[in-house]
Amino acid sequence: MRRKEIRACSDMANSYFQFKQFRIEQDRCAMKMGTDAVLLGALAHLDKTKMILDIGTGTGVIALMLAQRFPEARVHGVEIEAQAFVQATQNFRDSPWRDRLEIDHAAFQDYALTRDRKYDLIVSNPPFFSGQLKSPDTQKSWARHDDQLSQKDLLLGVDQLLTEEGLFWLILPVREMRLFKTLAKQSGFVLQQEYLIRDRAGVDPRRQICSFGKGNRCPKPSGEIILKEASGGFHIDYRNLLKDFLLDF
Repeated sequence: MRRKEIRACSDMANSYFQFKQFRIEQDRCAMKMGTDAVLLGALAHLDKTKMILDIGTGTGVIALMLAQRFPEARVHGVEIEAQAFVQATQNFRDSPWRDRLEIDHAAFQDYALTRDRKYDLIVSNPPFFSGQLKSPDTQKSWARHDDQLSQKDLLLGVDQLLTEEGLFWLILPVREMRLFKTLAKQSGFVLQQEYLIRDRAGVDPRRQICSFGKGNRCPKPSGEIILKEASGGFHIDYRNLLKDFLLDF
């Protein structure tokens, strides 16, 4: 699901991906543009957000989508992998929102310990393969596996950086999200909203997007997103979600 659907949205070459308002160069990144990233970039929200952080920004696509959606917000990215950092820096500088975008080359654990700023909205499309056979490509291993950023470390950092009224949004496979919810609850976070992502109606969900906050909160209605119709075309709800971003939507 990560790339097959999203590539069908554009006839651009694999080295870049053209959105309606910006372009993503991705030739330096091990993990290319995918459906997970654009779903999170389109769904994550918080009223009156002023400061946004994208953990493991990769190409920078989620940060750029959020910069487009929240014109008053400053958007920061943090990325550990050197080539992805260079790529995201380029993509930020080439965008219409360059003055509101910032990126740090660092491990998120170090970033969280050395920054005294707080964020209203934090997002992440984190590595999620734990204890499985790794790719010989170091870049891909860092992007896909949680050795560099465990769920526990992710939550510790978010707890350090998130405002009391803020929200943390992330996307994970359903199994990994189940584990994350348990850890989040143990860490004092409250589940706010969740979306199941299905390839087609009636099939088991493969991904889940959730938001978490601090303190006493009332959960908001949950939902689901179906990517394709039975005929193979894109589902109308998926099109509506991404119509401000993807060409031909």
